[in-house]
Amino acid sequence: MRTRGGSVAGNPVLIGAATVLVILVAVFLSYNANKGLPFVPTYQLNAEVPSAAQLVVGNDVKIGGTRVGAVSTIKPKTLRDGSVIAVLGLTLDKDAGPLPKDSTLLVRSRSALGLKYVEITRGHSTQGYQDGDTIALVHAKTPVELDEFLNMFDENTRAASQANLEGFGTAFAGRGESINTAIGAFRPLLRDLVPVMRNLSSPQTGLGTFVTELSDTAAIVAPAAETQASLFRNVDATMAALRVVSRPYIQDSITGAKPALDAGIESLPRQRPFLANTEGLMRELQPGVHALRTAAPELASALQTGIEVLPKTPPLNQRLNSLLQELKTFAEDPLVPRGIQNTTDLVNSLKPTLDYLAPTQTVCNYLTLWFRNISSLLSEGDRNGTWQRFIIVTTPQGPNNEGGPSSGPANGPTAANHLHINPYPNTAAPGQPKECEAGNEPFLTGQTVMSNPPGTQQARTEGYSKDSN
Repeated sequence: MRTRGGSVAGNPVLIGAATVLVILVAVFLSYNANKGLPFVPTYQLNAEVPSAAQLVVGNDVKIGGTRVGAVSTIKPKTLRDGSVIAVLGLTLDKDAGPLPKDSTLLVRSRSALGLKYVEITRGHSTQGYQDGDTIALVHAKTPVELDEFLNMFDENTRAASQANLEGFGTAFAGRGESINTAIGAFRPLLRDLVPVMRNLSSPQTGLGTFVTELSDTAAIVAPAAETQASLFRNVDATMAALRVVSRPYIQDSITGAKPALDAGIESLPRQRPFLANTEGLMRELQPGVHALRTAAPELASALQTGIEVLPKTPPLNQRLNSLLQELKTFAEDPLVPRGIQNTTDLVNSLKPTLDYLAPTQTVCNYLTLWFRNISSLLSEGDRNGTWQRFIIVTTPQGPNNEGGPSSGPANGPTAANHLHINPYPNTAAPGQPKECEAGNEPFLTGQTVMSNPPGTQQARTEGYSKDSN
């Protein structure tokens, strides 16, 4: 049988050890309470914020005013543009997740002593953040800190506020009865203001969107604030200058403006056809005026020359009088129109031929080269005479060679005894390849050629090409 003194309750060493162990566990739990209790599942998120804003590890994280976790870590992060933001590690209760991806967060003040906490506003997205995801910086709102608000009241602002208070105090001093009368007169205004405010508060009015857009507009024009202030200063200087001439000059111009406008209302509709015709004329003159831009120097030179020539034209006009009389008689002759018509028919009948032959000169320059070669034949040579009078051409040997009568075209057997002739070479005429074949044909050794050679030759001849015109 165990004695009473041998029980655990009677052993002071064991009781003391158990007490110390309980105290250590309690201290450990108390120390880590802000970071979450051990062995309790949590929901971990990271959040990017513009500034840690005096947050410390262990500060609360709340949703709807209820604590759902704590800040576990705070780390800086440098962006690509060189700016630095803070990345918060948030340890939340398991039942707080998953947060919708359109949720926002804000670092707010918990007291005037500088204690902060992170407030999360849940969104409505169907997609949520998984454990370990990061809330991007765009979902973090930037609060206005108390020190930023107080920094607005610098020395100039405080002096201006003091001047305003003094001015308002002087303005309202001794005017209580008048203020009471004004307040009584406000009653109809306030009565009529109710439907106006009801319309403004209606969702269909979109006043919230209007105010938001005004805020965006103010943010856009903020960089130009100094320019606008300079504009107002310049306008003030202009108005100060106009004040000198406001009476009677500007006043008289305003007084006479109404009769002038009445006259304009009466006369301007009658000018509309004239303005329409003028607009059409200017539109038709536009191509010519555009061309005059490049021709202006030549026209100026012509006019300068005309100043010297025109005084000498009267004697020439007198001498041309008889010529013009004869031209008049010629023009009135009934046979002249018939002759002109026949000439027109002749030119029209020659047009296809000229169109076909024109490239011979305009593209291939054959006429000029022919006359040049004829001149060379009659002027160049040696002691035996010019090339036209004396020339020796040796012909290749073989059957049907070009040195005498033959029963067929020269066709071998030697490589030189082949006939090469092109009776109708291409001259870039309509329907032909664009080539100057005569004088540019390749010599096909060992082949008999009696028509256009294969391939397309160059569209130019010696010393001339169409592109050089």
